[in-house]
Amino acid sequence: MSDALPRPRRRLLEALAEPGASARPDPFEPGRAIVAAPRNGVTVRIAAASGPELEALLSAGLAERRGGGVVIAAAGRARLARESAPEEASPFLAQHAALTRRTAPGERPTLVDEAESPLAWLARRRDRDGRPFLDPAALEAGERLRRDLTFAQMLPRVTANWSSAVASGRRAEGAADALDVAVAARQRVTQALAAAGGDLAGVLIDVCGFLKGLETIESERGWPARSGKVVLRIALARLAAHYGLASEARGPARAPLRGWSAADYAAGPEAVEA
Repeated sequence: MSDALPRPRRRLLEALAEPGASARPDPFEPGRAIVAAPRNGVTVRIAAASGPELEALLSAGLAERRGGGVVIAAAGRARLARESAPEEASPFLAQHAALTRRTAPGERPTLVDEAESPLAWLARRRDRDGRPFLDPAALEAGERLRRDLTFAQMLPRVTANWSSAVASGRRAEGAADALDVAVAARQRVTQALAAAGGDLAGVLIDVCGFLKGLETIESERGWPARSGKVVLRIALARLAAHYGLASEARGPARAPLRGWSAADYAAGPEAVEA
């Protein structure tokens, strides 16, 4: 960007963008400011800057005074998002979408909008016991199927393909290679849906492919309220098992002790198993 923030000012704004961060005058160095933010239940210093740099952010409307300190403003977050835009996306798009890169085996990364994914929203939800609604294995399984559905081109396009941005002006290279990637992705999708089986495959396509919300699925299928969560959990559990994903490693508590001896010890017939 031609009007990009100077590096010191950008670093200060990035520090203020951390959750709970605020800037205050440095009590030991007049004319300077420190940025503090909570870390593991303790407020720590995460950055320092000159007073003029902080005042410049305030004058530009990128920061604002609140509670005796200075915090980042909505305009400051928007500015950071624009300046962090990937080359293949416009700054305006980066400001209004949660862009992230998805990569299929052997293929160039593709930008997708994380805000579109109902799985990401569900993963942030908590049950009555405070546990995430989706464990990491279920979330990764659903996102993996979503990536394969995208690369397989098996569904009508319901989201924008941000990778083919006007700014780059380049088409995808290697049509034959792209076809091979699509065919491989379709095979993986077919195997994954077969492993889920029955109506569960349809739910996975609705959520991971068409990005439908659970209330919409329940209404379309005539299911009772909140039953979609149960069905989706079961479907994602089967999908995770198919992919070999688990939220925690499991195995025997300990290996059986067969015996021990010195390196030069020759066991005789009286040796017994421990």
